[in-house]
Amino acid sequence: MKRKIDINFIKTCSCPENHINCLTAKDWVRNQVAVWELYYEKRDIRDKDTHPAVFPIALPKKCIQLFTHKGELVIDPFVGVGTTLIAARDLSRNAVGFDLNKKYIDFTNERLAQAQIDFEDSTKQIAICDDAINISEYLSENTVSLSVTSPPYANMLNHRRLNKSIRGDLRRNKHFKKIQQYSNNPRDLGTMKPKEYAEALAEIYKGILPLLKPKAHCIINLNDLWENNHRYPTHSYVIEAMQKVGYELRNIIIWDKRNLVNKVGIYGWPSNYITLSTTFEYILDFWKPL
Repeated sequence: MKRKIDINFIKTCSCPENHINCLTAKDWVRNQVAVWELYYEKRDIRDKDTHPAVFPIALPKKCIQLFTHKGELVIDPFVGVGTTLIAARDLSRNAVGFDLNKKYIDFTNERLAQAQIDFEDSTKQIAICDDAINISEYLSENTVSLSVTSPPYANMLNHRRLNKSIRGDLRRNKHFKKIQQYSNNPRDLGTMKPKEYAEALAEIYKGILPLLKPKAHCIINLNDLWENNHRYPTHSYVIEAMQKVGYELRNIIIWDKRNLVNKVGIYGWPSNYITLSTTFEYILDFWKPL
């Protein structure tokens, strides 16, 4: 049995108790649009040799602003290179992130150590190397205000990259015909087929559910899988699996990535119309019902 982490989860702001965040009414209105356009900044990790799939700091930052107060506790079950923890530190939230891969936890700790510190800020951001299925051993029930993550995409990185969505003369980059899978660990979600992936993900979140405060939100960013000329609606499988273990779907948000896509190839022309999955992703917003 692991020791519970000593970390604060009580809000430190003076917002009214019936407010779910610290936003003004004007900021609230700006965030009601269900299509998000996000941008990377200089601090973001874009090198695929460091990590094959990193979301921008702007994504967890926006979720943290929407669903938590200062001082509250945020978790990321698949923290990768620590982007959620950086966002939490920026916004004076406590946070704990978990990952199977020690390489990523070490990188996260280095990243946190290099981050600018506000000495008046008493929040903690902690990275732990462990399977997300064990999260309940580290945290107490009814303490988490938000879970936000971009989990490993189901079986998406288990293939040699052919870069078909990239313009032909640019396809033979350093990642061409390479497999960029996170690991060969059978517990790694990125090694699983879509339906198996959704069920394994929901099993992890079943263990997280008691840790969440009532009406605490749970954000999962993911994409559908295109494999062997067949589209797998992974987001639908995940919604169904999450509802079965007790979560309620609140919102489906589209991450519009068109501003990040350039020099695309002619994919499927002239006989097979296939939309580019690189142009958008799903941000699924669940909560813990009362």
